[in-house]
Amino acid sequence: MNYQTTRMPKSDLWTNKTEIEFFNEALGHFASPEQLFYKLSKGYFAYIPKGSDVNQTLQSRNALIGQFTENWAKNLLSPIAEEFELHAVNGIVCEELGLTRQSSADVAFCSKDGVMQKAEDVKLLFEVKMSVVSNYKYEKKNNRISFMGDYKTHKGNPSLLRSDSMLKAIGKSINIRVSGPASTKIPIVVLGNSPITDTYKDKVDFLKTSGVIQAFLSLNPKPTESDFIKVTPKAGFQTISSLQQLQKLLATLIKGKLNFFSSMISKANLGKIISIASQEKTEIKKAEKFLLLIGN
Repeated sequence: MNYQTTRMPKSDLWTNKTEIEFFNEALGHFASPEQLFYKLSKGYFAYIPKGSDVNQTLQSRNALIGQFTENWAKNLLSPIAEEFELHAVNGIVCEELGLTRQSSADVAFCSKDGVMQKAEDVKLLFEVKMSVVSNYKYEKKNNRISFMGDYKTHKGNPSLLRSDSMLKAIGKSINIRVSGPASTKIPIVVLGNSPITDTYKDKVDFLKTSGVIQAFLSLNPKPTESDFIKVTPKAGFQTISSLQQLQKLLATLIKGKLNFFSSMISKANLGKIISIASQEKTEIKKAEKFLLLIGN
């Protein structure tokens, strides 16, 4: 099960064609139809269509699509990383950031290549929460996969529409943020290929404005022909419509020299800290003094 050697697009965002590629690659190399599709009375389906009284859970596809999407994301992001003289790397391990072999970063932009990284060389972290979004039917007789409908036509909750995917991404990001001072300068981006639910609109905006996660991005410009959440009020979630938009957003994060800071102190103490920091001569010095005084 190795997607490193498969041919995947380097220049296209996520589409239904990408999902069909995944199924064809998996069927052609290492997976059976039963591992990839629900076997229903009317044939093999990627998801159980709405209106069906069948209730099943297909777990075997998760690891396969997980590896595919992480490598797909790396291939998509590599040219952007190269423009900043960085490397896009899968599965980095960095103890300083709480990233272990059991819980590595899905993709990262690093100044050095390789899985083992020092925090000072990690410039941007990506958590990939992508999956098969639309529904497809597989015809075993002629080995044909056909589109059946978008995510609104089936019972599944793909990618960022899954509450557990959102919670896992948020939890892992918080774990990185509380790992120590080294994490405060590294932006974190969650990559998906679906919209989010109304339930998470305020949450993703708060996570952005509080500095925990810099963005939730869908790399699927057109997941449905009908209405969906394209962007939240404070852009905590955005649907990416072009590679140029993605490149510009990531460039802002890389060049921004951001600092995450958090604290819970009284207004009186906060006022003292601001007064002390304001005595510094430059804006940068003022910021550095402020972060030092609040313990960041």
